[in-house]
Amino acid sequence: MRVISPILLAFVALSLLPSIESKRPGKGRGLKSGRQKLTRDRSRMKALRRQSRSGLSGVMIPNCSEMTQSGEVYLDCQDQSLTSIPSSSTWSRVPNHLLLARNQIKALRSGSFLGYERLSSLDLQQNQISQVEEDAFQGLTHLTTLLLQHNQLRTLSEEALIPMPNLHYLRLYDNPWKCLCPMESLIRTLQVPSNRNLGNHAKCAEPVSLKDRKLKQIDPDLLCEEFGPNVNITQTLEPNPIRGKLDATALCHTYLFPVTWMDCRSRGLTEVPPGIPDNVVRVDLSLNKIHHLKPRDFQGAKSLRILNLSSNDMQRIDTGSLSGLLHLQELDLSSNRLHFVQYGVLEDLYFLSKLKLGGNPWMCDYNIHYMVYWLRLHPGVKHSGLLCQSPLEYIGERVEDYVRSYNRDCSYNSRPDQNQRDAEIWDSPMELQGEIEEEELEPSHLRAPKKYQIFRLA
Repeated sequence: MRVISPILLAFVALSLLPSIESKRPGKGRGLKSGRQKLTRDRSRMKALRRQSRSGLSGVMIPNCSEMTQSGEVYLDCQDQSLTSIPSSSTWSRVPNHLLLARNQIKALRSGSFLGYERLSSLDLQQNQISQVEEDAFQGLTHLTTLLLQHNQLRTLSEEALIPMPNLHYLRLYDNPWKCLCPMESLIRTLQVPSNRNLGNHAKCAEPVSLKDRKLKQIDPDLLCEEFGPNVNITQTLEPNPIRGKLDATALCHTYLFPVTWMDCRSRGLTEVPPGIPDNVVRVDLSLNKIHHLKPRDFQGAKSLRILNLSSNDMQRIDTGSLSGLLHLQELDLSSNRLHFVQYGVLEDLYFLSKLKLGGNPWMCDYNIHYMVYWLRLHPGVKHSGLLCQSPLEYIGERVEDYVRSYNRDCSYNSRPDQNQRDAEIWDSPMELQGEIEEEELEPSHLRAPKKYQIFRLA
């Protein structure tokens, strides 16, 4: 037994040796499986890093703000450097309005908006979008407003719009549209009379013969015409010799939230751009070079409530330049070069409640009286900055105080003698006019037939 026991122990040890060897790292299948597991872990980490770099982490933990207005949920994800559409499951509530302006989105993939079926407005302006896949807007059956202006779109098919049967407002301007055969179906759709608010102001960038021509005005039959191999389409299509002024929608950025407003700041404008849409509530024209407001500059902007014209070096406002702004509530004329406001300029501003006038070289002479009298007749208007800057003796004095002292200084002693004044005007045309006005105050049934008819020759 003593001899057999060591032999048995050695045999058992030898039988266990292969299993021990197979579990050592560095040999056999154990190393291979370990490497595979490590590779899988590394791949998983790389995928997470790619997601982080692609902006998905920014979607999961965004700085977007959710808010409710009039029972509608607004999701504001502007200026978040997003490169893709956030998943709808990210949000606590399904939004009705999604604002994705000023991000870095380059393409809209199929199914990008699945889960956003309640959307009625979608703002994608000022991104870098150059591609829209056919089913990108799938599921957006309730969408009425789509903003795609200020992007890099060169072509778009009609099929991309089919999932949005209720679309009423489509903004496509300031994109480098290539007006050739692939655009034919879209252009035909935009030109349907019932689609009057789809694609307004969008213009061709190519070919040269159609440059700056509106999509709604070109002939779609020319885009897919069969030409011979030696015929150049850019020579066949007639060039457009007319180059009109750029309108407000092309020069300014339009936003829908919190109200429909146009941002025209720092555009180097020398005049008010034409074509401000009639549904715009607020316009910011500050930090430009608009030295002169002309009559009918805001014609058609009937919904305007807030107008900022500050910091324009403005020197003159013509009578009639603000006509039609019947609902204007706030007007900012600060930081300009105004000496006075001409008579009648403010007459249409029935609902004005705030008027900013600071930073102007107001000249305290007779021309400034109109402003003070108008403010007295409209005591509900809160105004600021109306201080005399010239002449020297009135610098720093409130314009209201100047006008009050002016009227006080016109004392009775400084006027002509009353008897002399009465003699001068007795039997004068002024006296005759006064008698006529008194006669007109009588009731019509007591008035006798006029023996003479008086005509005023001016």
